[in-house]
Formats: sequence, structure tokens, C-alpha cells
Amino acid sequence: ANDVVVQALEATGLTTTLVSEEMAEPLRLAGTGGQGRYVVCFDPVDGSSNLDVNGVVGTIFSVRRSAAAAGSARIADEALQPGTAQVAAGYIMYGPATLLILTTGDGVDGFTLEPTIGEFVRSHHRLRIPARGRIYSVNEGNFTRWEPGVRQYIEHIRGADVSTGRPYSARYVGSLVADFHRTLLEGGIYLYPGEAQRSEGKLRLQYEAAPMGFIAEQAGGRASTGRERIMAIQPATPHQRVPLLIGSPEDVALAEDFVAGRRG
Repeated sequence: ANDVVVQALEATGLTTTLVSEEMAEPLRLAGTGGQGRYVVCFDPVDGSSNLDVNGVVGTIFSVRRSAAAAGSARIADEALQPGTAQVAAGYIMYGPATLLILTTGDGVDGFTLEPTIGEFVRSHHRLRIPARGRIYSVNEGNFTRWEPGVRQYIEHIRGADVSTGRPYSARYVGSLVADFHRTLLEGGIYLYPGEAQRSEGKLRLQYEAAPMGFIAEQAGGRASTGRERIMAIQPATPHQRVPLLIGSPEDVALAEDFVAGRRG
């Protein structure tokens, strides 16, 4: 999958640097003829643990402008741009239908592959995430490893209170693309928080958290580590990990309150 994405991007002649979960170091492409204008960060197969059970997987990508088309910037600098530098981001979900969700900084649209013509047709226009939902997605098997604020938040949304729409329903596929897509359409929150022995979390900033954060914000949602905005983080390495709380703005804001100790 990584080879397919690399070859496809190289064939466009528009990319100078590629950052992939499957490559230890950023890849500088040759032969762009001075036309390369973009840096692309990507996860070629998100949710790869689902492959053996025929579960939903996806591809996530993030596009930033290149400053190295004329060789003026170091490859390390190309790979370390914050989420606010993104000019496009999206994901492809390989489920019952093949669906492309895309933002170029002016809202979020969805395109479904029509196999009879081999083209993506716009099927979702100007997607907006509900301000609040009733679904949460998290790997609850890690519950005892989370910091107290996260545990208290999950206990809160599992509690019964008709006035606030609780308890929330739990849904977890184990693929960021699939779980976030449900959240995007129906509202709620997706969490992959840090743990006591791994406070930085599991998800990678450049090609998982940042592109999903861009999409969420463009759809009226919110993306946070629990303490700071995902899009504002200046990456220290191409494969930096971050905790991720993403989804409906009211749900993420409440989760941040628990993490910060303002609720308990």
C-alpha cells in the first residue's frame, strides 16, 4: 500500500517530500522538474489490524505547501510543518462503498466511488458535525491506564441523565477512519488518550491527528490533545505521537474540562 501511494504521488510531479507511517525517514522525490509544490504526509493503511478479520480500513493524507521546490529548504523542515500549514487533508474509507472525504480549507465534502464509471461522485456536500452527539469511540480495554481526568469523563458519559442525553452509546471499530467518520456524520467524540506509561499517546500527529483535526474544524468540530489544539502543535519529529480527542465541539470541550480538572 505504501508503494502504491508513493508511486501515485511521484507520478503527479507535484510533490517534493513524502512522510509515511511506513517509512522511517521522509522521502525526497527526484525528477519533479521544479514543478513540485507540495509535501504529503500519509498513513497508507489505517486500521491495519482489521485486515485479517475483513474489517474497515482506510488511507489518511495531509497536504502542505513545499518550500523546497528549488532545493531551498532542508527535508527535515519540510516534514515538520504544523497542522495550520495544511492546504488539504482527507481520508479514503474502504467499506461497503469506497468513500473519499476531503477538505481544501473551504468546508468538507464527500465523494463516493461509482464503480461503473470509475469516478468519484460527490455524495456529501458541506458536511457539518453536530454540536453534540450521543456516541463515544474509545478502546476501553485501556481504561485503567488512562489519567484520572479521562477515566472520570468516560464514567460521566456512561452515567444516566436524560436531560443531557446520557448514557452515550459506545461504538469502536479500531480504525481511526471508520470511528471518526461515524463521529463526523452523527456527532459525539472519538478518543485515543495518553496512558500512564505512554503519555504521548499512540496516534501520529502528521498523518493521523493533524489531517483529522483539519477536517473536524472545517466541519465545525474540534480536535485536541485534551490540553491544546491539535492544529497548533509544532511537530518535533515526522513521527511524533499525540493524544487525540476529536468530534463534536461541545463533547470535546467537556472532555477537556475533565482532563484539566475543571470537572470531576
